[in-house]
Amino acid sequence: VAKVTPLIQRKINDFDKTELNIAVTGETGAGKSTFINALRGLNEDDEGAAKTGTTETTMEPTGYKHPTLPNVWFWDLPGMGTKKFPANKYLKVMEFKKYDFFIIISACRFTENDVKLAKEMKRLEKNFYFIRSKIDSDLHSLRKGGRKVNEEEELEKIRNYCVRNMQEAGIPTPCVFLISNFNLNQYDFNLLTNALEDDLPSIKRSIYILSLPNLNVEIVERKKKELKKRVWMLASLSGVLGAVPVPGVSLGCDIAILIGGIIDFRKCLGLDDASLQRLANRAEKPVGDLKAVVKTPLVGEITPDIINRLAWGTAAIVISGLEIALDIIPVVGSIFGAGSSFLMTYKLLTGVLDDLTVNAKRVVTAAFGTDENDAEQTPTQ
Repeated sequence: VAKVTPLIQRKINDFDKTELNIAVTGETGAGKSTFINALRGLNEDDEGAAKTGTTETTMEPTGYKHPTLPNVWFWDLPGMGTKKFPANKYLKVMEFKKYDFFIIISACRFTENDVKLAKEMKRLEKNFYFIRSKIDSDLHSLRKGGRKVNEEEELEKIRNYCVRNMQEAGIPTPCVFLISNFNLNQYDFNLLTNALEDDLPSIKRSIYILSLPNLNVEIVERKKKELKKRVWMLASLSGVLGAVPVPGVSLGCDIAILIGGIIDFRKCLGLDDASLQRLANRAEKPVGDLKAVVKTPLVGEITPDIINRLAWGTAAIVISGLEIALDIIPVVGSIFGAGSSFLMTYKLLTGVLDDLTVNAKRVVTAAFGTDENDAEQTPTQ
């Protein structure tokens, strides 16, 4: 037990302490700060939002912490090519090595400076992705005067132009995504997140997925899949502690693990009060409308009393009573304690995760009008 417990705890700590640093760069006015706010689920006038403007508002690399995952940072890098940051100086002072990947944003065509950035990132073996922003504005302009627009054709023209532009500049296989900062559910955002996930190592991939704003039920389902891994880790930790032959120790530890797990799952799925308010602001809906569709007792204060009052509480108390009785026989008690603690914690947290996921999907549907069937559809390209 003494050897196994630190190993499991270390795996849990790896998730809690591993940093993910996302750099967003590009020329002035491309929408870097707005994109960062969107990824954090914030509007520009929300507390802690990145400052936006049509002139360069970022004077030095500025980090913005994720609202619920403190180990996730979004870095707003100053635009390259200004008087303060000419290209030759920019590449030296931005400390590119500290970032996990780069997003290069352009509101029109990708420039010579964007290509220089990309080549430097390639030299440093850093992953980078091109985002063509303000797509909604482009389509709106095309529709002015009542002109009929084939959206798919226009999007393909913009994408092909960007790809050709980068290829001609010396980037043979650029990853280009068309994005609206004000409606991430449209266009290529799902394709972008899939590409980022594929390129990140395991722990950071999990952290990135859990950092995504709840835009649709597909994202909620992906978060559930990642949190399921936490269920196994927490249940394993409970099982190890359950093998300690001290009467009552396992029950107390199990409840503490359960409370911590529920609070963690609730935040990651966006069901805490602060997350619901941010989503309501983003969706321009009253927060009461979102809270009204939440049908679970797990969004309030989580106490040991609540755990014991849940439908599965009776079985948990019976198992713990047997465990206390069998602790008098060290070997038998330890074996039973480990198995019962693992099983109880696993079943409880699995049920909790299922319940919270259903409610998170309801909230997303109320916020954006998406349907659960959307999770099975292919993202717009």
